[in-house]
Amino acid sequence: MDAGMKQRGEAVCARLRREIEKLGIAPDRLTRLPVYDEAEFEASKDPYSGEETLCGRWRDARGHSIGQMKFHGDGSFYAEFDVVLPHPGDPRWFVEGVTAWGRGDVIKSEAKLLEALGE
Repeated sequence: MDAGMKQRGEAVCARLRREIEKLGIAPDRLTRLPVYDEAEFEASKDPYSGEETLCGRWRDARGHSIGQMKFHGDGSFYAEFDVVLPHPGDPRWFVEGVTAWGRGDVIKSEAKLLEALGE
């Protein structure tokens, strides 16, 4: 894995963590955070383009997947990380997770919100 890929991966993880913080969720409310060096990586071939894709996955203490990131050969990437908590500032929403995507140094991100169940 080259240094440029690691640097990009660390930037994507930092963006995911900022999305979590923007929601008002304290880091200690989650058992894990998206940290590049804590992901398990493997290479695979994209079935559509045939290019190499670097796939990283985060797992909880029981081995269940709680997030992933994929870096494609064309420079694009996608990452998602599970939060699975009620929105701390708005009871109408439940935070499923956060996502980040982009190409090269351009990173976009957003929270994945679900409407909270009524009582």
